[in-house]
Amino acid sequence: MTEAPWFREAVVYQIYPRSFQDSNGDGIGDVPGIIDRLDYLKTLGVDVVWLSPIYTSPQDDNGYDIADYEDIDPTFGTLADVDELIAQAHARGIRIVMDLVVNHTSDEHPWFVESRSSKDNPKRDWYWWRPAREGHEAGTPGAEPNNWESFFSGPTWELDEATGEYYLHLFSRKQPDLNWENPEVREAVYAMMRWWLDRGIDGFRMDVINMISKVTSLPDGEPIPGNPHLGDGTPHFLNGPRIHEYLHEMHAAVFEGRKEKLLTVGEMPGVTVEDAVLYTDPERREVDMVFQFEHVGLDHGDHKWDRRTLDLRDLRRSMGRWQEALAEVGWNSLYWNNHDQPRAVSRFGSDAPEHRVASAKLLGTVLHLHRGTPYVYQGEELGMTNVPFAAHDDFLDIESVNYYRMAVASGSDAEEVLSALRLGSRDNARSPMQWDASDNAGFTTGTPWSKVNPNHTEINAEDSLADDDSVFHHYRRVIELRHTEPAVAHGDFHMLAADHPSLYAFTRSHEGTELLVLANFSGDELALDGVDDLDLDGWKTATLLLGNLGEPSGSTAPLRAWESRVLRR
Repeated sequence: MTEAPWFREAVVYQIYPRSFQDSNGDGIGDVPGIIDRLDYLKTLGVDVVWLSPIYTSPQDDNGYDIADYEDIDPTFGTLADVDELIAQAHARGIRIVMDLVVNHTSDEHPWFVESRSSKDNPKRDWYWWRPAREGHEAGTPGAEPNNWESFFSGPTWELDEATGEYYLHLFSRKQPDLNWENPEVREAVYAMMRWWLDRGIDGFRMDVINMISKVTSLPDGEPIPGNPHLGDGTPHFLNGPRIHEYLHEMHAAVFEGRKEKLLTVGEMPGVTVEDAVLYTDPERREVDMVFQFEHVGLDHGDHKWDRRTLDLRDLRRSMGRWQEALAEVGWNSLYWNNHDQPRAVSRFGSDAPEHRVASAKLLGTVLHLHRGTPYVYQGEELGMTNVPFAAHDDFLDIESVNYYRMAVASGSDAEEVLSALRLGSRDNARSPMQWDASDNAGFTTGTPWSKVNPNHTEINAEDSLADDDSVFHHYRRVIELRHTEPAVAHGDFHMLAADHPSLYAFTRSHEGTELLVLANFSGDELALDGVDDLDLDGWKTATLLLGNLGEPSGSTAPLRAWESRVLRR
């Protein structure tokens, strides 16, 4: 029998370095600051730390625009600091995973500087260059080579005045897309990955990796209503024609034959469960797991900034479908939030003072008891909330800033746009980590690059560590459960009560042990008697393995507001 991969029993902690811990008072988090907090992560019990980008970068998109893959931005420290981080983490039994951003580089990367220098430069074909659309003059509206809309608003093409051609950028104009059709590009990327693995890191989280293969004819996308010049290009670059070939080639060129226990996770917007089975099938040798976006799109209307109330039944159907689809082949990644998503407790739970702690614990319980590898985003283990942004100039993220400018310019009500940003902006996740109740939350002795959430006086790590009933210690217990209870890491999954509006219930079973997870996603008491598809007769004498509100009056007693229980028999 093949040994189960190590990551099935692991929990990953994501650090957004800019906002985690500042060691030198410049207001920006850094690698020495992370080293200073490794004992905190050891206490929490996580197995892997994933670092958002710390490479040399102009910081147009907070480090996801990389100008040198093999050096560290001075903002974050030095390569020697990274070596020390790797050594110190490994000494504590914690692996280090780096962010891999290879769909695009910065426009300040030497590769692109060469590429744009002339049409006959040897690196010209390392990026996507095209002349103006036939019959149009370069620089005029509609002259772009196709009509694709950028994820950061506007067209995906930027005119380079020096050579008179456009280059493709699915994101910011300062993030030109690499041309993976060119084998020289692929080998340069693989060489860089090997360089990092040889340095001692333990794997990669691969940013928008399913966008690296484009339909080479770059056809127009379906027009976007209300804008005659923009279209949806995603069918032509999400899960593109050569994506499986590239990932298999990457695996062979970079990971094959290494004895280290590595982790590879691909961020893949628009991926389906059928796609994910192929990507994560161990026999295909592509990636260990994918980040999918289905469940974090359920509260979207026509677009990301059009928000609606989440229906728990939709969430349960989505999560259940992924559990079922990857039950036999492949593996799930599990997350509520990350650096690109609003705070989980404000989105899926309740950040009202009377419910925040209970709902934060409930979310941790439900997520970590699913089948898959859980990811904790910094501050999630404290129950950190969204930030109370007052005005449009409080927002720093390029996506939010661009959307506000373009939406207001097109006639949208400014206050309505602000309301949407407050709910969905990536800035919510990027406020400084709340270490204590002091000025700047113990994050920095200087002026923080992003405003500290004023609730840090009530929500912080120092108080949480001292309180055995805190969100932190609940997360610590949930993580320990994955390490000690085989049914959590390896058990089968079965969803219950699929049509209930506020009860989330499922079982996990493994080699004669069965767990029942019950969670009340509401502020009202929930009686369990008579719930369809929930037979509790065999659970009345079960052991309470984990609860978030203390001992209930009985294993199957009504669930209190935002209560969760894990029962074992």
